[in-house]
Amino acid sequence: MWRSTTVVLGLLLLSLAGPPQVAMGHSTTDQSERLPTVGPAPDFSLTSQDGAPVSLADFHGKVLAVTFIFTSCADTCPRLTAKMAEVQDALGADFGTNISFVSITVDPERDTPAVLKDYAEAFGANLKGWVFLTGTPAAIDDVIKRYGIFAAREATGDIDHTFLTSLIDRDGNIRVQYLGVRFDPEEFRRDLLSLATETH
Repeated sequence: MWRSTTVVLGLLLLSLAGPPQVAMGHSTTDQSERLPTVGPAPDFSLTSQDGAPVSLADFHGKVLAVTFIFTSCADTCPRLTAKMAEVQDALGADFGTNISFVSITVDPERDTPAVLKDYAEAFGANLKGWVFLTGTPAAIDDVIKRYGIFAAREATGDIDHTFLTSLIDRDGNIRVQYLGVRFDPEEFRRDLLSLATETH
């Protein structure tokens, strides 16, 4: 069944065509259950807050949480980023060593590397394990579509977009996705650690 305060989804992502199809995530009660394997995570080749090239392959061997934000967002994006910063701190020594975060902007026109770096610092992001990525509008549009994200600029300049956080295992497979920002950070932390300690 669905989680009561969290909607956790495993999405079967189609890299080249068609919208994602929804599948169930893991059990709400048995945290010892192995998280399902949804499929290979879509690749990306973008630019970090430091101006460095970053791709999905750079994180092979680590558990990865990928989410989508934009820095001028006044409501939901800051809540999501603050929640991830809370989990970052709770992970302790595993963060950066075994687990990393990636936040990809949906507003590449305004979110330059320098803007993303200021945003990261404002939220206390540990940049040894958390990168904030931007790219050309075409590159960002391609990535958000392949991760099943909807994004559209409104007349006000704000961007209406899907809040979807994907957990990717050490082999580059999406295992579960969190929809929205109201998920339990402790549950999120446990899922990350479960993937980090998983044996084949």
